Amino acid sequence: MYDLISANKRRSVFLLLGFVMLVIAAGVAAGQVLGNPVVGTSIALIFSALMAGTSYWKSDSIALRVSRAKPADEVVYKRLHNLVEGLCIAGGLPKPRVYVIDDPAPNAFATGRNPKHAAIAVTSGLLEKLDRVELEGVLAHELSHIKNYDILVSTIAVTLVGSIAILTDLAIRMMWWNGGRVSRSNDRGNSSNPLAFIGFALLILAPLVARIMQAAVSRRRETLADVSACQLTRYPPGLISALEKLQADSTVTHSASMATAHMWIEQPLSGVKDAGRLGGFHKLFNTHPPLSERIALLREM
Repeated sequence: MYDLISANKRRSVFLLLGFVMLVIAAGVAAGQVLGNPVVGTSIALIFSALMAGTSYWKSDSIALRVSRAKPADEVVYKRLHNLVEGLCIAGGLPKPRVYVIDDPAPNAFATGRNPKHAAIAVTSGLLEKLDRVELEGVLAHELSHIKNYDILVSTIAVTLVGSIAILTDLAIRMMWWNGGRVSRSNDRGNSSNPLAFIGFALLILAPLVARIMQAAVSRRRETLADVSACQLTRYPPGLISALEKLQADSTVTHSASMATAHMWIEQPLSGVKDAGRLGGFHKLFNTHPPLSERIALLREM
């Protein structure tokens, strides 16, 4: 189990480093297409830093507002608060803010920049459909995300994906908007420069590659959180039973969106069950491993 945790952490670090390199490459490509690689790279790095800073400080409030989460009353949701408090004591964590989302689909997520500024949100469907032991397993999974700083890693990944998408979109729009004048300002013309063609191709492919890398980071952190949750509760059957119920439930999580899909304990949007000829390609964009794989891994513990 500890080897798996260490391996997942190493892979996540490598993926994040790859993200940074991809942002720089997209900046160079944008500059090459527009005639000034240094300016393009500088803009990419500054823009990414600004977005990362904003996301770091405001990611929790944005995620909770988008999901329509409301603070969980300590009297009405006494069982929920008791379970969170007990797990926090066992894991040596400060108690996060607890929220409830009025949604019939059983799901949950954690958010926040660090353990001291974290929050857990669960749907009303999760509270209704899971018993105490199963709910404890799900809450332990979310607290593991907080303890492992997965929320910060995911926020950085989402920010870099957004930076790359906006950067490439602006570069392509500027290229067409100026009617090719940037290229003609060069005596020989960038149109005859093979690096310009490579840069243009990279601008098109960069957002796609970034989304694949973001999904890979998310999948790694989900596996890590599952294992860490069992380490916290000392009772893998609880989380296994919870995941089996999530697997059997087909209710759509209406409170989720593309921007928050990676945060939930179960992938709330379509894609994870896609099959057919393009099934392998679709899996590259899944933010979560299939529940069947997660359950099988936990049963081996």
